[in-house]
Amino acid sequence: MSEPSGAIDPGAKREALHLSRRQGTHTRPRACQRRDRAFNLCVPAPFGQSRFHRTRRIGEGALLRYVVHRLLLMVPTLLAISLITFVIIQLPPGDYLTSYMAELQAQGETLQGSKIEYLRELYGLDKPWWQQYLVWLGGLFRGDFGYSFEYDMPVSDVVGDRLFLTFVVSFATILFTWVVSFPIGVYSATHKYSAGDHALTFIGFLGLATPNFLLALVLLYLANVVFGTSIGGLMDPQYLDQPMSWAKFLSVLEHLWVPVVVIGTSGTAGMIRRLRANLLDELQKPYVVTAKAKGLPPFKALMKYPLRMSLNPFIADIGNLLPQVISGAAIVSIVLSLPTTGPLLLRALQTQDMYLAGSFLMLLALFTVIGVLLSDIALAALDPRIRFGGGQQR
Repeated sequence: MSEPSGAIDPGAKREALHLSRRQGTHTRPRACQRRDRAFNLCVPAPFGQSRFHRTRRIGEGALLRYVVHRLLLMVPTLLAISLITFVIIQLPPGDYLTSYMAELQAQGETLQGSKIEYLRELYGLDKPWWQQYLVWLGGLFRGDFGYSFEYDMPVSDVVGDRLFLTFVVSFATILFTWVVSFPIGVYSATHKYSAGDHALTFIGFLGLATPNFLLALVLLYLANVVFGTSIGGLMDPQYLDQPMSWAKFLSVLEHLWVPVVVIGTSGTAGMIRRLRANLLDELQKPYVVTAKAKGLPPFKALMKYPLRMSLNPFIADIGNLLPQVISGAAIVSIVLSLPTTGPLLLRALQTQDMYLAGSFLMLLALFTVIGVLLSDIALAALDPRIRFGGGQQR
């Protein structure tokens, strides 16, 4: 019987296979590295690597190299920031004693020239700026932030009194921002162009457009008239110098909601818009349409991947949230008379208290680089599309 005309000659097939192997163009089907049960998708394993070796290399080696590389980059980054910070503080004419004498003259008082020279020598202001910088930098390596001229005490003692209250306000604001923006953003994306979406969008734009200091004044008035809360501060005046007690804790809670709402309003509105936009983009991608076509429940199709991919703004904001813990929202703190670090930093810049201002700015820089590193690591763990050193690996 004659062989069918459409049949393939086994010899020709072996010869073609041998030729493709010699030329390096032969590819064998890859096995599934893992199978996504929710979306029924096969994730193939890379050539010549098992799942164990691939996961171990990415999870341990790449992460370790990335963290070490970033930590090494932090050293020159912080050194450059310290130099730029110190130079900028020194740019205005005069120094702390010049500002101090100007205030005394405005009050009708004078300071003898011999005392001025003594104070200038005592504070080290008679030395060149680069010597002052090296003295301050050497103190930073030893954990000594310098001496505050304005408060006549070490910088660590000045900051320590206000840092705890700043942390309380900032942490409460972060929780308020996340708790409010997360469900609203998800609702707006899953109910696009509905009445609720339009109403929440209007409120979000209103929060973005309202100045914080104006909202602070309105809420201060309402809190005083409606709830009888004393104006300004984080507690009633009788608890200022008292140890912590249940009554003092309740007084802090009574005053805390005003700065939390004021500071968190603009951040909440911006986070809602970003989460809504990211989630809408993910819900229109083919893998979500395929999952719904296969009969996956809507809630599971939302929670499995689209919502995870849309959380990137929350994780990326860690780099900005950590500096906010000690920055203290200066303008709002001044309007509300809050004993936080924000007004302290502003006063240090006005009086050219260089060691206090420089130490504050260095703490902000340190928290920023640490926050960016943590956010990058968390983003890679949350989003499988992000890989450490992905631009170098092919």
